[in-house]
Amino acid sequence: LDSTNFEYYLIRGKHMNIPHDISQYNHHFRDYTELRVQENRVTRISLTNGDVTGNVSSAQSGVSARVFKDGNWGFSSAPEFNDDSVGRVVKSSTENVQFMNLKNTSRCGLILPDTLGEYEMDFATKKPRENQKYWVDFAREVDGYLEKKFPELLSRNVMVAGTDMEKSLSTSDGSKSYSMTPRSFLVVTVAIEKDGNPVNLYEFFGGLGQMEDNLLSPSDFLPKLDDLVSRLKQKADGVFPKAGLQNVIMDADLAGILAHEAIGHTTEADLVLGGSVAGDLMGQEVVSPLITLIDYANTFDDKTCPVPVYVDDEGTPSKDTVIIKDGVLKNFMHNKESAQHFETQPDGNARAYAFSDEPLIRMRNTAFVPGTNSLEDMISSIDDGYYLTKSSNGQADSTSEFMFGIAMGYEIKNGKIGRAIKETTISGIAFDVLKTVDMISEEMSWSAGGMCGKKQWIPVGMGGPAIKCKVNIGGR
Repeated sequence: LDSTNFEYYLIRGKHMNIPHDISQYNHHFRDYTELRVQENRVTRISLTNGDVTGNVSSAQSGVSARVFKDGNWGFSSAPEFNDDSVGRVVKSSTENVQFMNLKNTSRCGLILPDTLGEYEMDFATKKPRENQKYWVDFAREVDGYLEKKFPELLSRNVMVAGTDMEKSLSTSDGSKSYSMTPRSFLVVTVAIEKDGNPVNLYEFFGGLGQMEDNLLSPSDFLPKLDDLVSRLKQKADGVFPKAGLQNVIMDADLAGILAHEAIGHTTEADLVLGGSVAGDLMGQEVVSPLITLIDYANTFDDKTCPVPVYVDDEGTPSKDTVIIKDGVLKNFMHNKESAQHFETQPDGNARAYAFSDEPLIRMRNTAFVPGTNSLEDMISSIDDGYYLTKSSNGQADSTSEFMFGIAMGYEIKNGKIGRAIKETTISGIAFDVLKTVDMISEEMSWSAGGMCGKKQWIPVGMGGPAIKCKVNIGGR
């Protein structure tokens, strides 16, 4: 153990052998049942100014069962997987739903929509797996480059991380699936001092795939690190934007967050039933006719999305959900139960993060559909405005009201990119902001590291084209 390590822990349980087919356990089922076996594996190494501040390898695994009868659910899970544990969780889930039915008989006789999905998806690397020390050395090489080339940096944070989600599902109505969905990243945050205050900027590198596939060599990232530090210095010398309603171009990073946080969540059927503003807008023109918004299941333009889902955690085959078409609200996102309520069919939006989590209505890869404009033409169309390229944080609610932090952006003056701007915020009502969209770029760009925190954290894909609109921006 290096004496410079502030923290080191290694959590190594016995990795669970996840079979590709668990339908042999269906003899335990009596009512509608979903059986899921899952293991999540996490590797994470963090360095701060050359010191190892985190070195984690962990695995969480187990089995869960969910039973539906007469409009109520029963759920149970256990941290081991064998015939006995499967029998116990199915029995417990059945007893739970029987108890719920004693308390609530108002929904007696409800039946969920029938779905039948079968798919195997394995994105595991074909390369030999590297050990933990290899990735510590990888992070140190990245940090060493920054330290040597940019001694003026106030701080350097380097993180190498990977998450594998492996699961197998079998349901009483005949669905079965297996998936191994990995994501891995290099995340670098750098800071510089300006006028006695720290200014920072971060970047994600990576996406779908295991670390051996996405992080081939530290040298691959050196030009990108140079660019990151260059943009940080531009930001440090930047100017305050003018407060108020401004013409802006939101690049894909911002447009993706707006699509996910401020529009996507309002159209999840459970939130619609809870009073979301979108509940009264079905069939109406809610945004600019230029906008089509889709929650993609697994592919866009014949390319795999950041978070591909082929069969969801209720056994429903996944299809794209067209939420908004040419400005008109067309569909909500559903699980089986909400689809039954709205008298429609689910498209595979029921997802759970851990074996001990129940599936919820979740987005997969939510983005605006690209338009026909070039980014250059969009910029040249603005005499006085801003090009916003990176977010820092944000929040939105079921009214579609949002506030997002802007970590990086630039002035647009007389149709040309000008000075960088200091950190600021944008805010508004998303449906109103999107009514002002008059140009959409022709390129699709996906964010690498999206996570959604609706009750349980889960990976999501976000992104899209750049959009030109009007939005309130903060000033000094």
